[in-house]
Amino acid sequence: MLSYRHGFHAGNHADVLKHFVLIQLLEYMGQKDTAYTYIDTHAGAGLYSLDSGYASKNAEFETGIAPLWDRKDLPEAMASYMKLIKDLNPSGKMRYYPGSPYCANSIMREQDRLRLFELHPSEIKILAENFRKLDAHAAEQGRRPTVRGKRVIISAGDGYESMKALLPPPSRRGLVLIDPPYEVKDDYRRVKVCLEDALKRFPTGTFAVWYPVLQRQESRSLPEKLKRLQANSWLNVTLSISGPSPDGFGLHSSGMFILNPPWTLVATLKEVMPYLVSVLGRDGSASFVLESGDGPVLSKR
Repeated sequence: MLSYRHGFHAGNHADVLKHFVLIQLLEYMGQKDTAYTYIDTHAGAGLYSLDSGYASKNAEFETGIAPLWDRKDLPEAMASYMKLIKDLNPSGKMRYYPGSPYCANSIMREQDRLRLFELHPSEIKILAENFRKLDAHAAEQGRRPTVRGKRVIISAGDGYESMKALLPPPSRRGLVLIDPPYEVKDDYRRVKVCLEDALKRFPTGTFAVWYPVLQRQESRSLPEKLKRLQANSWLNVTLSISGPSPDGFGLHSSGMFILNPPWTLVATLKEVMPYLVSVLGRDGSASFVLESGDGPVLSKR
């Protein structure tokens, strides 16, 4: 089934959580001189317009990036995330929101490698075109192109299967983002299965999984299953902006589960998550949960 288009949800509260955490992981990886590889199993289009097309139909960005746009009290840890988005909108008007490939490309260094996979035939074309435009802009500025050569490789294919051939990466340093649409129940099973295989191939790699927090059993049991994987450590964080709707529809909560996370991430999230609840929360049920294999659960409304 290939009906899912992330453009409908671009910039919502789930994107804020996902991309903030992703940037923290990328910046940590960049602290060492040795190159690393970033693998995105469900890359999407890479860049989204908020004032036209899919994103303008439901305007889900009003639950995420919009309330943060003009804030003057942002935690210091959110500076890189907000700067990336502000730089993408130099006019000062909020028109564009980055997907995970664009976030990674903006943070990563020339020596690092991006491997982007997307199965949707329309999304992969848009992704390739967006990176072609980045190349053209880089050339105008006298910089080396990003796509041609080996730094960025965009592939049409099943990311779950395709990542196997890339693990472990040549430098033995890598970050994998697994962010499927979960439009079919089998995605929950495939996330767990592919991580079991990935940890055997690359036990020291960092693996980040985004997931929706829904009423369906598959969603609620996924983090518990991931906690039992054979990783050195794990971290799980969820953000809820409201309680469930009466009809059970709509996404009000999502999570990021990280295997082999950087040791600094817990402290960063302890600072940022209460702020996100206070700014993005829509009712008294707004809350976050932060837990790791090394410590007690932290939950706050």
